[in-house]
Amino acid sequence: MRKGLSIGTALACTALAGLLWSSGCNHQARQPAPDYTGKTQEASAGTDSSHGGKDYVISGRGYVQKGTKTDDGRTETKSADAGLIKMPGAERGLRGFRKAGELLVEAPDGACQAALSGSGSLDVLVPKEFITQVLEISVLEYPDSRILLQQGSIKVTLKKGSREMRCGLGRQILKCGPFSDEESLYLPLQAICDGFGYKTRMAAGDWRICLEDALPYKSRKLPKTYDYRKTGRSTKVRDQGSYGTCWSFASLTALETALRPKNPVEFSADHMSLHNSFSLEQREGGEYTMSMAYLLAWQGPVLEVQDPYGDGISPDGLEPAVHVQEIRILPSRDYESIKNAVFFYGGVQSSLYTSITGSDSHSANYNEETSSYCYQGDQVPNHDVVIVGWDDEYPRENFQTKPEGDGAFLCVSSWGEAFGDKGHFYVSYYDSNIGGNSLAYTGIEPADNYDKLYQSDLCGWVGQVGYGSESAFGANVYEAEEEEFLKAAGFYATGQGTFYEISVVHHASGEESLGSRRTVASGVARYSGFYTVPLEKPERLQPGERFALVLELRTPGAVHPIAVEYQADDATSAADVADGESYISLDGTKWEPMEERYQCNLCLKGYTDRAAEEKGTAGAQ
Repeated sequence: MRKGLSIGTALACTALAGLLWSSGCNHQARQPAPDYTGKTQEASAGTDSSHGGKDYVISGRGYVQKGTKTDDGRTETKSADAGLIKMPGAERGLRGFRKAGELLVEAPDGACQAALSGSGSLDVLVPKEFITQVLEISVLEYPDSRILLQQGSIKVTLKKGSREMRCGLGRQILKCGPFSDEESLYLPLQAICDGFGYKTRMAAGDWRICLEDALPYKSRKLPKTYDYRKTGRSTKVRDQGSYGTCWSFASLTALETALRPKNPVEFSADHMSLHNSFSLEQREGGEYTMSMAYLLAWQGPVLEVQDPYGDGISPDGLEPAVHVQEIRILPSRDYESIKNAVFFYGGVQSSLYTSITGSDSHSANYNEETSSYCYQGDQVPNHDVVIVGWDDEYPRENFQTKPEGDGAFLCVSSWGEAFGDKGHFYVSYYDSNIGGNSLAYTGIEPADNYDKLYQSDLCGWVGQVGYGSESAFGANVYEAEEEEFLKAAGFYATGQGTFYEISVVHHASGEESLGSRRTVASGVARYSGFYTVPLEKPERLQPGERFALVLELRTPGAVHPIAVEYQADDATSAADVADGESYISLDGTKWEPMEERYQCNLCLKGYTDRAAEEKGTAGAQ
């Protein structure tokens, strides 16, 4: 493990990972730096949409705001990065419904704009984001227009174009059915109330509906067992063969499950392992930060049919099928967070130590009769898998060596269907490594979400820099290629509870101009990971204009809060640390050039749309 690199006298740069070469599938494991706490942002559930040509969409950047109740009963927000969940069609209404945006539905943990038809308080549509993020009800859309809602053991089935609701063996006709447009899915509040035990109360003299728990004694926890194969979220189980590509298969399998069941696609592990910015061959292995860098740089993913695995050919010039905008790094061995991510988003990428290298190999830690695995020891992980379910009561007797208690995660590997139960197997909760490193792909958007990506960190989060303090500032200067609008910024939160503030500088002229910045977004990232944050208003950029994105981070307990790219080892030896213009500062007043003085790039991206395509109002310059 690479402990750290001291640069200069004031600035320290800590490597996120060193190289640990292991047996098995040649998985290259990178261990977190000492101040790495691991996690991602709270505000984000998904929006799926296959309308208007935008086929594969799960937006982790919803407008949900969780919080606590104040004395007057209203919701007090916990962070500044989002408001209430907004109806995208607020300015036009929804097919005869009362104009969206005039009605507010409020629960103890958040609120949303809604649409109302008639005078009954249950004749209301609420956006999917409110149901998933605030009420914590899973919503799955199917290609045949079915919609499955689940909370705990309760399942409710709806269908687009129908007012029928099914719950268990019961059938009910609702006052209104689900509605979808190009931007989101809206579900009847009546289905939520009748199906999951809520009641409504209209606030006097106010277009506000208060949603209350009609069954306070009822558990709304996750189910004790969950198997994504039973909900149509399973993907094709593939075989990595003799290559060290488990990391790419695991990343893309997790990504595919996040899009299912609505959009059953298959992505190319060949392209991810061959067309990234790292200096490793397929047989040399890899790890999750490589997957993150490849996806967040929009180098992929591409479809499997465009670049089939194992044929020795990987064509240039392929375009990504989707854009990944948010990846959460879940807390180490936080099983509740892992289960939540599987339930609400899709498979969670994690890692094991194993001597198994394929379907025809064996291990003393693997029970072939029950397809169950448990390793308890000090070896570091050397193989990536995807967690796709769990069973809290899975018998410990099923394991080759009995662990301390019952319970296991359902996992899928990349050893083909001949391994385990058609590629699936159970890993004990007491395994030494499962859940230690865990990634959830929580922000997947269509490939036309933005026109351009400005970046200088193709290898992504390689290390961290800072001044021995929880706080630091970083800035990247870019030059606009044409008239366009700056719409969002993307950055890494290197620890839990990271406060961020994003500012913009127009007509930037080096470090002297960074003091004239204007704040355009702020908030708190609950977990570490990568986040794309929309600006409060688009910022108009002129052709050839130099503009700066400025990032202030405050990460509790950290001494190196800023993520950077630099040449840390053989894998990152090709990182170009002279392709950008980055600055770092302790207090935002005195700045140092990062490339020139410390040979590293700041991980801070900018997203723009061409001015001709922008329909919104430009922000001030």
